[in-house]
Amino acid sequence: MTHSPDLLFLGSGLTLKENGYDGLLVAINPRVPEDLKLITNIKVWTGAEQRAFPEDSANSMLTGTLATSQRCEMVTEASFYLFNATKRRVFFRNVQILIPATWTAHNYSRVRQESYDKANVIVAEQNGVPGDDPYTLQHRGCGKEGKYIRFSPSFLLDAEVAAGYGSRGRVFVHEWAHLRWGVFDEYNNDKPFYVNGWNEIQVTRCSSDITGVFVCEKGLCPQEDCIISKLFREGCTFLYNSTQNATGSIMFMQSLPSVVEFCNETTHNQEAPNLQNQVCSLRSTWDVIMDSSDLNHSLPMPGAELPAPPTFSLLQAGDPVVCLVIDVSRKMAEGGRLLRLQQAAQLYLMQVVEAHTFVGIVTFDSKGEIRAQLQQINSDDDRKLLVSYLPTAASTEAETNICAGVKKGFEVIEKQNGRADGSVMILVTSGTDGHIANCLLTTMSSGSTIHSMVLGSSAAREVWELSRLTGGLKFFIPDKFTSNGMTEAFGRISSGTGDIFQQSLQLDSMCKTVQPQHQLANTVTVDSTVGNDTFFLVMWQTGGPPEIMLLDPSGRKYDTSDFIINLAFRTASLKIPGTAKHGRWTYTLNNTHHSPQALKVTVASRASSLAMSPATVEAFVERDSTYFPQPVIIYANVREGLYPILNATVVATVEPEAGDPVVLQLLDEGAGADVIRNDGIYSRYFSSFAVSGTYSLTVQVHRSPGISTLAYPAPGNHAVYVAGYITNDNIQMNAPKKSGRRRERERWGFSRVSSGGSFSVLGVPDGPHPDMFPPCQVTDLETVRVEDDVILSWTAPGEDFDQGQTVSYEIRMSKSLRRLRDDFGNAVLVNSSELVPQRAGTRETFTFSPTLATRELQREPDGEAQETSVVYAALRAVDGNSLRQDA
Repeated sequence: MTHSPDLLFLGSGLTLKENGYDGLLVAINPRVPEDLKLITNIKVWTGAEQRAFPEDSANSMLTGTLATSQRCEMVTEASFYLFNATKRRVFFRNVQILIPATWTAHNYSRVRQESYDKANVIVAEQNGVPGDDPYTLQHRGCGKEGKYIRFSPSFLLDAEVAAGYGSRGRVFVHEWAHLRWGVFDEYNNDKPFYVNGWNEIQVTRCSSDITGVFVCEKGLCPQEDCIISKLFREGCTFLYNSTQNATGSIMFMQSLPSVVEFCNETTHNQEAPNLQNQVCSLRSTWDVIMDSSDLNHSLPMPGAELPAPPTFSLLQAGDPVVCLVIDVSRKMAEGGRLLRLQQAAQLYLMQVVEAHTFVGIVTFDSKGEIRAQLQQINSDDDRKLLVSYLPTAASTEAETNICAGVKKGFEVIEKQNGRADGSVMILVTSGTDGHIANCLLTTMSSGSTIHSMVLGSSAAREVWELSRLTGGLKFFIPDKFTSNGMTEAFGRISSGTGDIFQQSLQLDSMCKTVQPQHQLANTVTVDSTVGNDTFFLVMWQTGGPPEIMLLDPSGRKYDTSDFIINLAFRTASLKIPGTAKHGRWTYTLNNTHHSPQALKVTVASRASSLAMSPATVEAFVERDSTYFPQPVIIYANVREGLYPILNATVVATVEPEAGDPVVLQLLDEGAGADVIRNDGIYSRYFSSFAVSGTYSLTVQVHRSPGISTLAYPAPGNHAVYVAGYITNDNIQMNAPKKSGRRRERERWGFSRVSSGGSFSVLGVPDGPHPDMFPPCQVTDLETVRVEDDVILSWTAPGEDFDQGQTVSYEIRMSKSLRRLRDDFGNAVLVNSSELVPQRAGTRETFTFSPTLATRELQREPDGEAQETSVVYAALRAVDGNSLRQDA
């Protein structure tokens, strides 16, 4: 099935048409205190806020009429600035601002499929810790879209806080380039200067034509007073001149008035040790942006007129509305599907779905049936009543009419207020339906979001089209009772409000086939950030319940008699009253049945207080379908609020339709599939494709107690905070920036589980596969000069991307950085025959003397760096079949 580009979604539904972006979604976190000035300031800035630059040369150049004394919408300024920076190619046409449901209603429009977790831009606090850097969470490589832009309320409300970053519209464009086009920062706070090709110490910047001076505690000072043994002396800084001739670059310092464009091939500083050069192989930001599909399909607009200013709409969600639409056709009786659905749906209704949600239940085979009209959840009795409406048996009908079920679902939902806008449908099916296209358009225009779960064969893959078109999640549930995939899928579905304090978090998911009179024993940690509504659900396959023993950290015992038994669904559940004791809980299940059976345990809880954000994990894949031999990149975003959680053990389990699961540890090392080290996003390539078909993903996260880490609120890529400028030889300092880093220690450690949904792989050859997977590119190569030797260090790639062990390295050097990039194969080869590669993920080191190749270097063709006293080195890995990536 093919689709118009207008139907391709980013976030809630951002599209680019006729040079204009439609549907940009800005969402305010529900924990942000109500302040109508915040809504105004998302849209508006005043010229008076730009303390450093009383005259805004960029705006005057863009319009010739916009003066700073005028009030101007922030995104309007961003739109004009972006339009100019992209040489009249793109601008913002309309913007949606999502107001929290917790704020007072003011006749805002009702949401459709927009939600906080689909927003392109979020406005959120750091949960009690300072940190106002605007930043973009980028998890993918060069040229790839990021997850979201984040602004703090202080940045949007406080002119003094915002002053250090420049005008908010310019900051918005800096972050937009991160989010949409996958370019990276051109400054580096960790490496503020470097040695260039002429052995000169230079400040890390782009372009290198941007000028400034060193400043000591007592004022202006020469460079030699600030740099000692290639280290910055404490109390020194480098301030840029407020008046510049350089027009680039926006990804370096968008706050400078002269900066109105991105660095291009002519102005780009390839030598600067920044993320843009590291991740994008020395390419300029403009080169990467021009390669994007946005600019490939957007010719410059003719004429000299500016586009119209963007329009804004304010949206607000009402009470959440959810309808379960459940297949009960004859196929649901196969492989224990209905039983697994009953158990997982019980978990959802008793624990996962949030309080005050309206819930209805529909079943279908060849026709739909309403089992429960919408009922609001205000107590555990409401939850138990809804569980009683779940189907207890499959029908005898073989036909599956998904559209009939969906139609009945809309009938239930629309009884609330006559519309389906903002509602959620959870569609569970095991059958194929050749007529699902009949309800695609109706569903897409309904304003409802559909999350779909397909049980058994992936022949019902067309169901996922409903989810794709409505922005919903999609799950594949293998036909294995020994899999907890169904409960994990239901556990992943939240209201989408962004209020993590109300969401149920899965702490543990255990499943094991246990022999008669044997036990399943395990521990689960209830850490200090959770403990409210702690819920234990035990599930079994046949007969009566196992013998259950549960011990809390103080030694208090709970046994089978303390659990609520549902023999029809074969579940035993226990909700701990109040806040569960923090620490390690131990459970033991004894199989008293006469034959082996699968025993399962799921543990979930909510935040213990509003004072501290709970640890969370969001698992996902780079794309939901791929074609062999293109690998899939698996991600896990592990955070406490907005803070990255470091040094966790993150394990992904990938389960195919048939065959054994594959277990893979994800890493946050800034190598291989992982773009940025210590940003809390753990990742790994997955290429162990057994067959074509559908694969499901689950991620488990553990962190041992007592681990202390230094966490940053804005890892990776964010708008640079400028301490001050030099204006007319005078130092003008901005207000000191509030520190956002903190040391974190968790006494008990923690564990989390998250479903990552499903992905499809096509074109996998039958039988043994040829080796088509090269080692991944080395992106973290570092060099240190020690007397006459050079020491190289990097993270070892693998035989197949970032797994296994490669065979050899090819190391080359040149006096020209450009030549090394563009013509690596003809650069001077370094003898590395004694270097034995280590396993992927290991830190490698290699020492060599450039003087041994002096003659070869002297014979290099004349070029840009013929007088240089600096030699550049690069390397690439080679596997056993001579496959290699570019250096």
